[in-house]
Amino acid sequence: MISLSQTIPRAARSLAVVSLRFVILGGGPAGHQAATYAARLGATVTVIERDVFGGAAHLWDCIPSKTMISTGGAISFSRRIKGMGLEQADPEVDIEALTSRISGIQNDLHEDIVQLLASQNVRMIRGTGRFTSTHSVQVDGPDGSEEIVFDAALISTGSRPRIPDWCEPDGDRILTTRDCYPPRVFPKSITVIGSGVTGVEFVHMFSSFGADVTLVVSRQHVLPGKDPEVAGVLEDDFVQRGVKLLKGARAQSIERNEDDDGVIVRCDDGRVVRSTHAVLAIGSVPNTENLGLDAAGIESDAGGYIPINHHCVTNQPHIYAAGDVSGKLPLSSVATMQGRKVAEHVMGLHTIEHRHLDYDKAASAIFTEPEIADVGLAEAEAFSSGRKIRVTKVPFSTTAKALINNDPRGFVKIISDPATGVVLGGSIVGRHAAELISVLALAVTANLRVSDIVESLLVHPALAGALAEAAE
Repeated sequence: MISLSQTIPRAARSLAVVSLRFVILGGGPAGHQAATYAARLGATVTVIERDVFGGAAHLWDCIPSKTMISTGGAISFSRRIKGMGLEQADPEVDIEALTSRISGIQNDLHEDIVQLLASQNVRMIRGTGRFTSTHSVQVDGPDGSEEIVFDAALISTGSRPRIPDWCEPDGDRILTTRDCYPPRVFPKSITVIGSGVTGVEFVHMFSSFGADVTLVVSRQHVLPGKDPEVAGVLEDDFVQRGVKLLKGARAQSIERNEDDDGVIVRCDDGRVVRSTHAVLAIGSVPNTENLGLDAAGIESDAGGYIPINHHCVTNQPHIYAAGDVSGKLPLSSVATMQGRKVAEHVMGLHTIEHRHLDYDKAASAIFTEPEIADVGLAEAEAFSSGRKIRVTKVPFSTTAKALINNDPRGFVKIISDPATGVVLGGSIVGRHAAELISVLALAVTANLRVSDIVESLLVHPALAGALAEAAE
């Protein structure tokens, strides 16, 4: 459930402008967070949503994929239980039950968000909105059209999977990421195009369900934006799973194979991959077309993203952009915080107490097996800039809890300032990395020192023990 217990600073209440009309285009993580917080501060808020309140990218992409990854992880774990004194298990997947589970989670989250917006007297309109001037939006929906005049507006319309010119997804064999759930069938074999975060998650998911997976890697290692040591651990796991890695190859065409109703992926180096299915995981594009940006005088860049300043303000001082359309980190956590900061700025709270978003300190995770998470300064980034750092690393294989879990893969790496001991960043590869990174994220945000972690009385036995050891 989404909590209604968020408190409003006392100083902010005196700044609330009851008559301020705030219009939000898009009800995803940024939009509904901005709506509920601004409404609590006294704004009259209207949210216009085309697809689903809660966000299409969030509820139709992120939540289903992580649900399937969780199920796949349970399957993978069942194959390791022999090392825990149990008989080897070989579970079968019930597609109908999995589909029902995905739909149930989506519906629960959607209903929670709608109830939260309604409890704050936020007006919700199903339809599409476009600017008609710098202070008005026209809404077209099933109940007709209307024009809404606003004092401030937020564009948080999200993104959708990117489709290159050389490919035409059919939703059957040639898929975008959004076509993969809820699953109609589990592919016998699949080629994943794209070795970034989404691509490697799909490799993990499909291989867990028993598919023969080929990953087209345009660089020389997966996750080109991450620590090579981190990527190496993941590649080792892929190889053990039987995943085929086509390194240094770029897909240039995907076509249906009429002989066996499969697909053929051709790469620019002449290599060809045949499989029953193929999925594109090569990023996303912002939903900024047909918004009437010109009518409102709002600037966008060549990629369709809307540039913003540290307050999420566009070139129009009363119009904001947040979430994927802002071109910042495409993370739900970042979008949510952007929405909160927008509400604070709209209602004048930033003039009293306000902390700007520091995107360099955002934690992120990749839900593969093992999980990968990082925050703050990366080791390679520090070396390339000539910055002096202290790097400490502890493998989970030395941690009692990892041995108890029969899963000693991965490590904890902490990057700190050698002079002050302040934690600058870190990476975690292993079980529950997405949860454990929160400790380092707090340390990075609050400028804590490694000694603060060492002197914390953590639980034992626990995987977090590796954090304290790495901070020594």
